[in-house]
Amino acid sequence: MHTPVTIIGAGLGGLTLARVLHVHGIPATVYEAELSPTARPQGGLLDIHDHNGQRALRAAGLMDEFRSIVLKGRQAIRLLHRDGTVLFDRADDGTGKSPEVQRGELRQMLLDSLPAGTVRWGHKVVGVRALGEGRHEVTFAEGATVVTSLLVGADGAWSRVRPLVSDAVPEYVGRSFVETCLYDADTLYPATVKAVGGGTLGAVDPDEHGKWFVAHREKGGTLHAYLTLAKPLHWFAAIDFTDAAAASARIVEEYDGWAPELIPLITGGGTAPVLRPLHALPNGHRWDRVPGVTLLGDAAHLSPPNGEGANLAMQDGAELGEALAAHPDGIETALCAYEQALFPRSAAAAVVVGHNPTPQEVISFFTQGGRTG
Repeated sequence: MHTPVTIIGAGLGGLTLARVLHVHGIPATVYEAELSPTARPQGGLLDIHDHNGQRALRAAGLMDEFRSIVLKGRQAIRLLHRDGTVLFDRADDGTGKSPEVQRGELRQMLLDSLPAGTVRWGHKVVGVRALGEGRHEVTFAEGATVVTSLLVGADGAWSRVRPLVSDAVPEYVGRSFVETCLYDADTLYPATVKAVGGGTLGAVDPDEHGKWFVAHREKGGTLHAYLTLAKPLHWFAAIDFTDAAAASARIVEEYDGWAPELIPLITGGGTAPVLRPLHALPNGHRWDRVPGVTLLGDAAHLSPPNGEGANLAMQDGAELGEALAAHPDGIETALCAYEQALFPRSAAAAVVVGHNPTPQEVISFFTQGGRTG
């Protein structure tokens, strides 16, 4: 008899785990703090790699559904100098192995693949404690509790489950993203659309460390940008990000002298830019085996966006699900096998752009097909 699995967090990793368990007939419940699948925007484009993200979707039996949401032509990559000079330009010729999808559509695809009631929305975890013999109690904000023999922390950077296995706390890496969206860009900003191209744009200042950005061409004429600034947290704290005009005006000062067709990515959105401070766990983060609990995704190996985060989370979920299915009478055996593969894989994925890259490293990352996000 399989032991039901309690998963904290309905992100891509937690949902992939739940789906793979479902495929193998293992019951699981996912508890999510958000009130509904649409409680907040789910972010922009994700490139799903053939060697990890797509492998996870195959294990989940969802490749046909995945292909139906792929955005054609979005594997194009363009790299610009701050003055608009094209440094690298590669069209999407249909042979790429990392097709792009909207994060929200991918998450919804996973949700739709699960039995009704698998995800319990509006369950914010406020406490977890060990009861002994591999059992754990989870307490939610509304006062309800659940006791489980297998607890999986898929709850992201500030995981409530992580302290059960590790004292590690994410630390600020010295740079942040400022996220913006430019709507109806085909009509309002055709020069910017042309500069971005058909897929992903990277724009760099080869002479200045820590200042660059990426932009993605999404559905419906939307351009989604992530501006990177190597500034301390107190610098950003002095900006009122609830005031769209004031925040945009302050951020655009940092990009003075950049090509005019790029500036609307900072100032043209009409909505307040969103600050995304970047944090990371120590590279090579690992823990000793603790009975009845484990982690996946950012809860296990948080690093700044490097094109691998979502893919690794899904791979974690799929491999954990497969390990549990392969060891139906030995949870600890399954968790040992999963973690032995997890630790070296996540350490190896912390590529150079995941820290504080030089301009030359950013250029190399993009020209070799890298993404962020």
